[in-house]
Amino acid sequence: MSNEPVTNHGVQQFGGHSQVGNQAIGQHARAVSGPVGFQNLAVDHRALAVELLATVERLLAEHRSELPDGDTPQLEVRRLREELAEQRPEPGVLRRALDRLTAIAAPIAPLAVAVAELTGAVQGILGN
Repeated sequence: MSNEPVTNHGVQQFGGHSQVGNQAIGQHARAVSGPVGFQNLAVDHRALAVELLATVERLLAEHRSELPDGDTPQLEVRRLREELAEQRPEPGVLRRALDRLTAIAAPIAPLAVAVAELTGAVQGILGN
């Protein structure tokens, strides 16, 4: 058994995208690679948001009887759609509408997931 102190040579990554050619971890580790190319992972956040908004709208209709706030969800969807159609959407309007939709969607798992994905796409539009 060695008297050297234990060292953690692990790697952690949280969120985002990662593309790794070769990777070496640990003491005296080496990674050798030939030419490496990268794929453009650019996403059209606006198109994705519009698509997800349609999904949220469909799920709202499917779960209408389970929702407590009457027409509020549809009003928020309309507000989001109108704001996303603007050349420069207003971040505060988008965030407030998404916050209200998130609260409404929370008890219904598929709707909550769709609203969370929509929120991510809108954050991409806003550059967050």
